[in-house]
Amino acid sequence: MYRYTAFDRQQVRQRAAQFRDQLGRHLAGELSDEDFRPLRLQNGWYIQRHAPMLRVAVPYGAVSSRQLRMLARIAREFDLQDAGPGSEHGQRGGFVHFSTRHNAQFNWIPLARGAEVMDLLAEVDLHGIQTSGNCIRNVTTDALAGIAPDEVVDPRPYCELLRQWSTLHPEFAFLPRKFKIAVHGARDDRAATAWHDIGLVLVKDAAGAVGFRVAAGGGMGRTPIVATEMAAFVPWAQVLVFIEAIVRVYNLYGRRDNAFKARIKILVRAEGERFVQAVQREFAELLADPATRVIPEAELARVKAAFVDPVGEPAADAAVLSGAGVAGPADRADSPPAYRRWLERNVHAHRLAGYRAVTLSLKRAGQPPGDATAEQLDRAAALAERYSAGEARVTHEQNLLLPWVRETELPALWAAAREAGFATPNIGLLTDMIACPGGDLCALANARSIPIAAAVTERFDDLDRLHDIGDIALHISGCINSCGHHHSGHIGILGVDKDGAEWYQVTLGGSDGGALAGAAAPGRVIGPAFAADEVPDVIEAIVDTYLAERQTGERFVHAVRRLGVAPFRAAADEVRRATARAPVAEVVAEVVAEPVAEAAEALA
Repeated sequence: MYRYTAFDRQQVRQRAAQFRDQLGRHLAGELSDEDFRPLRLQNGWYIQRHAPMLRVAVPYGAVSSRQLRMLARIAREFDLQDAGPGSEHGQRGGFVHFSTRHNAQFNWIPLARGAEVMDLLAEVDLHGIQTSGNCIRNVTTDALAGIAPDEVVDPRPYCELLRQWSTLHPEFAFLPRKFKIAVHGARDDRAATAWHDIGLVLVKDAAGAVGFRVAAGGGMGRTPIVATEMAAFVPWAQVLVFIEAIVRVYNLYGRRDNAFKARIKILVRAEGERFVQAVQREFAELLADPATRVIPEAELARVKAAFVDPVGEPAADAAVLSGAGVAGPADRADSPPAYRRWLERNVHAHRLAGYRAVTLSLKRAGQPPGDATAEQLDRAAALAERYSAGEARVTHEQNLLLPWVRETELPALWAAAREAGFATPNIGLLTDMIACPGGDLCALANARSIPIAAAVTERFDDLDRLHDIGDIALHISGCINSCGHHHSGHIGILGVDKDGAEWYQVTLGGSDGGALAGAAAPGRVIGPAFAADEVPDVIEAIVDTYLAERQTGERFVHAVRRLGVAPFRAAADEVRRATARAPVAEVVAEVVAEPVAEAAEALA
């Protein structure tokens, strides 16, 4: 992990003190709600359906055991205070929700206690700076960054440079809309870069020089758009200048009169090649300006030096693995079937011989996807300390990952993870779903996500059946803001409102990008929306159609692309006919209900 400097710590603690002053003046009536709103937002504080919500940044996903314990303490001591009546799914606080963008969210902390919480976070180098507001948000990357066998260049030092550059950048603090950047440096894109405002891919040219392939204008929400390439190769030292050129053009020409058309994706789609040319002109002008500074070699070296492998030398006789799963002394023929299944699904190859990365599943019956209680956070911290040099990672799929596990300790880790409830061998399978908090907690949601996730988990509770079905990315959003990334799910579920009732639209064939499902793409709608109690039957009908039609070795998403949506639509229509309900009209991406209050606080 990156080791914060004295300057980093001073900045975070000064910001916490500043927020304490702002909050105190607000509570004393000296700062109005309107004046306080942008201040709380840029420190990660939202006003949600039942209570304030705090979003804590976990820069590029790396979290220490000490930080996990502090999150547990805050959940235990603050997240239960004045929780009110609670949500319909029974959660009343005392937990953290991990999002798709390396953030940790609390939903029940009274705003009056916010300054205490920010001080505690600052003690462990955590904060909520720029986790909201129309600014450059938390930079994300691959959870396997720095350890993946297919990695071309470690993206973590560049993510840290981006964090330092973008934090409190005065020119980009009040953009037309929120702005998200993702980076990856491997052959397989595990960071969904094409769905971001800027996606950065580390590459090497023919001479071995490091640079970035840069794309911009990706995003989901009302209008799902895959990012457009801005440059095939930008030398690494110039990448901040190139990003500045993109954001300057966006800041200058992005719409500010309509929050729903203010994202950079709308500008890029409208202007096309003219936007690319404007960026290239701005980039050239910046480079020609004597005041412009590229990243010095010494600065990159300083940051790289902070990412020291926390483990010892691997065993001399160990061999580097290149694929997923495990083969070696930890995988014996007499191992329990449950353990071997866990090795197959939750254990990943490592660039260092003798080591593996292990996913702790946060997808299990009885809890919303991505949630962890205070007790579970403490247990995860203990596992990170004992088996992973004190480090964990927050994954895009809303799980936790241990990046530094010795292969010889896998059996012991499996037993400990199983006891803690983290060993469900479902990574990449249907129940390893992405889901937003939905209408149970979010003020913007049209429908609840958590009961749908629970119903699907209950329906597909047979692990043998899940493993036979194979890889499926199920993504669930409670509204068109797409916090659950439904557009990129192999199966996507979108909650919509119709005359005050909850209905759910289903899409098929979407992709985050990467080796499993190919280029990023939005899913296709299979028909009118379904009632909540129909959704598990619809998913089952879709899966059964796949099982009946798949070719040998064919994954679900590839079968959908080969067959088209017609057979799956027909199977879903049979469910509708069986319930004898009138369908709700199909929801088109650009046509949604009237904007809800405080749309600028959308969680997407």
